Amino acid sequence: MAELAAVVGVGQTKYQTKRSDVSIAGLVREAAVNALKDAELTWDDIDAVIVGKAPDMFEGIIMPETYLTDALGCNGKPMLRVHTAGSVGGSTAIVAASYIQSGMFKRILTVAFEKQSESNAMWALSNPQPFSPHLNAGAGGYFAPIIREYIRRSNAPYNAGIRVATKDRLHGALNPLAHLKLGEITEEQVEQSGMLWDPIRMLESCPSSDGACAMIIANEELAEQSPKKPAWIRGTAMRSEPTMFAEREEVNPLAGRQCAADVYQQAGITNPRKEIDCAEVYVPFSWYEPMWLENLGFAEEGEGWKLTMDNVTSLIDGGDTPWNPSGGVLSSNPIGASGMIRFAEAAQQVRGECGDHQVPGAKTAMGHAYGGGAQFYAMWIVSSDKG
Repeated sequence: MAELAAVVGVGQTKYQTKRSDVSIAGLVREAAVNALKDAELTWDDIDAVIVGKAPDMFEGIIMPETYLTDALGCNGKPMLRVHTAGSVGGSTAIVAASYIQSGMFKRILTVAFEKQSESNAMWALSNPQPFSPHLNAGAGGYFAPIIREYIRRSNAPYNAGIRVATKDRLHGALNPLAHLKLGEITEEQVEQSGMLWDPIRMLESCPSSDGACAMIIANEELAEQSPKKPAWIRGTAMRSEPTMFAEREEVNPLAGRQCAADVYQQAGITNPRKEIDCAEVYVPFSWYEPMWLENLGFAEEGEGWKLTMDNVTSLIDGGDTPWNPSGGVLSSNPIGASGMIRFAEAAQQVRGECGDHQVPGAKTAMGHAYGGGAQFYAMWIVSSDKG
């Protein structure tokens, strides 16, 4: 029987356009130190370090993990790097949890990061790759046609994305670590912002951020000794599929549906809308909220935008299933860390540690990440009890 695993410490940096005060090593150490402080542990208490990082060209530094052992207190200890494009923060957390569940280690530090200010993500995504069509449009240009197809199929109103963008910016204003602080934003301001990739406007898009996120994951025995409330990991799942294959469903990807079904089965969830109190979901462009509401089973196909328009996902408006109460990827986006932030924020919700963006009474939460051409998925369910 697998060991139980729980998050016992979370550490994040402040997210901003440029962290010129620290190197990559300094950035990851800042998050790691914050996680150790939160867990009331020292470097000596850590058995291994699992590092997550998005494509190296996002910073222009090849294999930066090779010089990070010292910064992360890992000299003489095992270190592993995980890479699954934009979903890497989530998959890194799952790999770390799996080592605890296997019994190989008792306590792991896991860290994910990005220092986008040292390169250019649009340029990095536009380089020609072997055996793939050349794409000069970056992530927004790739996903915009898929969003247009979602709108066509679902007959969603043009302002569903505007509603999400406004909601997540208002949530972000409650989060002291968020990159974008737009507490006075209105739907009219979002609508009037420049069109980047039809139908994605500037204020419906994620920022480019520097930052790092860290978690400490421990086995059952050590988690129960933790001075703070643990977040018990009730289910983890990863799925992947190719970027292109015949009749691939890109609006509601199969790998996402399979990943959600797997993690729900592990956690004993049969109705996510009723049984999950809040979710931190990877929404880099606002229209992906209604799309993922359907993909993750919170709404029937073609109906996700109705939950958005009814403010079901709004913490501020009292929605019964808040999504991205931290502000989400639309408020902070250090790409390599963005997925781990979703997982960490879900853990903080069930620990009751989210301050002004805490969802009242949150006992069960979901963390979600996706990456590549919407082809890599990582999800976990965390709870305030062991189940």
